[in-house]
Amino acid sequence: MSIAQFDLDGPTPANQPRQTTLNEQAREIAERFSAKSISQVLLVGAVRIADAAIVAGAGLLAHALVFPGDPAIGWPYLIAMGVGVVLTSIFAQAADAYHIVAFRGVRGQIGRMLGAWVLVFAGFAVAGAFLDFGGAVQRSWMGQWFGLGSAGLIIAHSLLAILVKKWAAEGRLGRKAVIVGGGEPAADLIRALEATPGNDVNICGVFDDRSNDRSPAIVAGYPKLGNVSELVEFGRLAKIDLLIVTIPVSAQGRVAEILKTLWVLPVDIRLSAHTDKLRFRPRAYSYLGAIPMVELAQKPIQNWDFVAKRAFDLIVGSLALVLLAPLMLGAAVAIKLDTRGPVFFRQKRYGFNNEVIDVFKFRSLKHEMADPMAKKVVTKDDPRVTRVGKFIRKTSIDELPQLFNVIKGELSLVGPRPHAVNAHTAERLWNDVVDGYFARHKVKPGVTGWAQINGWRGEVDTSEKLRSRVDCDLYYIENWSILFDAMILAKTPFALAKGENAY
Repeated sequence: MSIAQFDLDGPTPANQPRQTTLNEQAREIAERFSAKSISQVLLVGAVRIADAAIVAGAGLLAHALVFPGDPAIGWPYLIAMGVGVVLTSIFAQAADAYHIVAFRGVRGQIGRMLGAWVLVFAGFAVAGAFLDFGGAVQRSWMGQWFGLGSAGLIIAHSLLAILVKKWAAEGRLGRKAVIVGGGEPAADLIRALEATPGNDVNICGVFDDRSNDRSPAIVAGYPKLGNVSELVEFGRLAKIDLLIVTIPVSAQGRVAEILKTLWVLPVDIRLSAHTDKLRFRPRAYSYLGAIPMVELAQKPIQNWDFVAKRAFDLIVGSLALVLLAPLMLGAAVAIKLDTRGPVFFRQKRYGFNNEVIDVFKFRSLKHEMADPMAKKVVTKDDPRVTRVGKFIRKTSIDELPQLFNVIKGELSLVGPRPHAVNAHTAERLWNDVVDGYFARHKVKPGVTGWAQINGWRGEVDTSEKLRSRVDCDLYYIENWSILFDAMILAKTPFALAKGENAY
């Protein structure tokens, strides 16, 4: 549970669960690793895109220098630049230039990229020697393009090497991992990982429920930081990417109990199989280097999927803000004229990875009866709701300011709805009502979601309603796609028109 959960205005409720307390060493290490990891997949992809932009940009600049005052670029030049972009990527890949290890060395990195760039122009020269292009492009442009492209690649990859060294020193480059289970199996795994060339796993420490007489305090040079229940708090604070369980598969009961505790974290969970006597079919394994692993849980919406979803949120969210601006302005004026008090209302709600965020809404309750901590659920004919509030709650217009949360990156357009930190049913907090409730926070919450278009919106007055919501949220997380998001958005207006359970 996030420590930010307790940064609320007002006293902590009596039924608020206590956060797990980390020991001083564990908290210090968690804070040291708290910066978000940089995905190697995204970094390599970004470098490829940057190199393509440099090659194309150098060609355009060369054209401007060779043909000053002539903005028109002929098709032969555009085709040549396109071929140059493609060949540079192919030759650089063949030279193993797009690899994290290569990024760390300035000389080797620049040597690989310039070698690829030279081969591109060698290819042009060979093609020109055997084929008659009729002087389609001028040699002076080719020379300028080569010189500018070389300079651009040298500067860019020199800066990249500096950044990569900095990120590596901060422990951000690579996956931050925790070993679950101590003793000799954990020590064997750690030694195997450290001996793996090009290993991208940064081990933060070991967590084990067993006492020190069965599980030593230091395992292969890494400290035992606590038990499995404390690992949830550590994982959220340190923004862990990977959990590796070293407990034998044969200990099914213990593995199942650990998974029940850890599956709420937005991380990859793998079971080490390198020393296990049980053997699965090859397709059942994934690998860290040459070390076989069995995947138990996978982090949802990561790498390019994350980029695609964020781009979708920014583009569609910005467009929605523009189109809905008149409606939002009208709602603001109506609220101001109806009752005294501010137009907007902020409430503490759970966000991604159980972090607490301020969610914006149009105020629908009387100002003197505002409930920012959600101590009392809004019910049918609730006297706290204003006249305008009844309408905007029924139509969900009160939720529209959350588009600003989307632009800020705190919410997504589609996802599990962000619940108030004190949301409860029958005096029981929702995380106590539904086992594994916090697993719905493995992705960003959304303005709308799969649960809402299936009728699970509004008042939650029974545990069955909450379980149905959570089941829908988990289904969404496991089956996410951009098309799924688009479909949910398209169906949302029709679901809102029904106005069921919205008071």
